[in-house]
Amino acid sequence: MRFRAAIHVMLKPDVADVQGIAIQQSLVRHGDPVAAVKAGKYFEIELDADSEAAARTIVERLANGTFSNPVIERYWYDLTGI
Repeated sequence: MRFRAAIHVMLKPDVADVQGIAIQQSLVRHGDPVAAVKAGKYFEIELDADSEAAARTIVERLANGTFSNPVIERYWYDLTGI
């Protein structure tokens, strides 16, 4: 079976988001009334697996180390069959 995973990665709440702060400050300098920005990463992958459970196992492994740093980042994903 083929699956598509949309993986979102963001810094944990207690980690300073330097990139988000820089983007927010730039937007304010350009006159945009933006109070806060959080920068993150998004990955979309397609994979073949025997079942949804097997696909989730693969996505968990990839998301929790390959696509994110579990020390400072958190992730979540949506998995759909295609």
